[in-house]
Amino acid sequence: MNKIILIIKREYTTRVRKRSFLLTTFLVPIFFIALYVGIIYLTKKSFDETHGIVYIVDQEGSVGNKLESNKNVTFITENKDLQLQLETLKEESNNTSILLIPSDFYDTKAVEFLSSNKPNISTQREIQNELATVLRNYKLEELGVNVENINEINSDVTINAKEISENGDTKESNTEVAMGIAITLSILIYLSLFLYGSQVMRGIIEEKTSRVIEVIISSVKPFQLMLGKIIGIGLVGLTQFFLWLLLSLFLAGAASTFLVSKDDLQEQIMGSSPQNTSSTIDSTSDIMAQNDVMSLLSSVNISEIVICFFIFFLGGYLLYSALFAAVASAIDSETEATQFTMPITMPLLLTYALSFGVLINDPHGSVATWLSFIPFTSPIAMLVRIPFGVPTWQIITSASLLIIGFIFTTWVAARIYRVGILMYGKKASIKELIKWFNYKS
Repeated sequence: MNKIILIIKREYTTRVRKRSFLLTTFLVPIFFIALYVGIIYLTKKSFDETHGIVYIVDQEGSVGNKLESNKNVTFITENKDLQLQLETLKEESNNTSILLIPSDFYDTKAVEFLSSNKPNISTQREIQNELATVLRNYKLEELGVNVENINEINSDVTINAKEISENGDTKESNTEVAMGIAITLSILIYLSLFLYGSQVMRGIIEEKTSRVIEVIISSVKPFQLMLGKIIGIGLVGLTQFFLWLLLSLFLAGAASTFLVSKDDLQEQIMGSSPQNTSSTIDSTSDIMAQNDVMSLLSSVNISEIVICFFIFFLGGYLLYSALFAAVASAIDSETEATQFTMPITMPLLLTYALSFGVLINDPHGSVATWLSFIPFTSPIAMLVRIPFGVPTWQIITSASLLIIGFIFTTWVAARIYRVGILMYGKKASIKELIKWFNYKS
């Protein structure tokens, strides 16, 4: 046992002290937040830059004045013919275009859209929607229907989703939030198992090719070496995830300090003057947005998700790392790993692909339930299902089966590892691996 602890300590300390570990630990949360903010900023800037100005040449006479400008398109109706508008188009910017409405528009339902460059798709869609509204109102008036009465009809239905717990209480339920968390967890666990599993494989291959493994094997048993490597690198992964969680909470807390508290809001409202009314409104919007976020997060059990993530990450990592270790002991370089790693990672890849469709659309169905019980697929399948609410007995059963699967997989991998770790220059096949497994000590 002491030897296993020494190996775990060595694997853990050597990796934690690396610059790459420190950089990825501290930069990844900042990178993802910056990426998210950058996407929002660039998207908003793109929409601002693609704001279209459309000059209308209305040959029909009554359509152009009915088109309403919005944040994406500005309609300008001028009493100019098409030739004068074309001269204007040459002098204006790239986002300027001409809409030619023919005299028989209500019959043909067709218009011409002229621009100096390729027409902007969003601008065309806005024009199409506006013209469709004008055409619809015209047809309704022809039928003698009061358009104003039709527009006053509000057919929007609001669904307040509630979830009934096991003790009969009800709470807010938001499927979209659960879907977002489920997709995020499936991506994170899929990448993590491959990242840290491949580290186990890479470390064993390096020691095997440099013949350092022969010196180590003289002091410890192959099984002790394999188990120490797996647990040591697994602890590195857990440490990194824990630090990511703390950093994310810190960054979220730092961002929340820029929002106005409820007490400050009341003071601003009670003592607000016409000069600071707009700032009060902005602060109110920020607080409402913050409350909305907190309300959405309260619809899922965050503590359960975090605990289950660490449990199923650790179980899935231990299971697949044992297989990666067995593969690494059978090859001499990473280029030979494909033929062995592909079969063992296919269940994980299949579950990852199904998580975007079957598992999210029907998280309590038979396919999702069975996948969450199979040890090779449960690390992803169960984490995808948990945000939607999973009975406690299923979580315990899945975790127990995952532990049993890890123990069995480790036993199988250890029997291959003990022979393959000292094999050099011989290409291993599936038949050869079975032979190694059957060797007696």
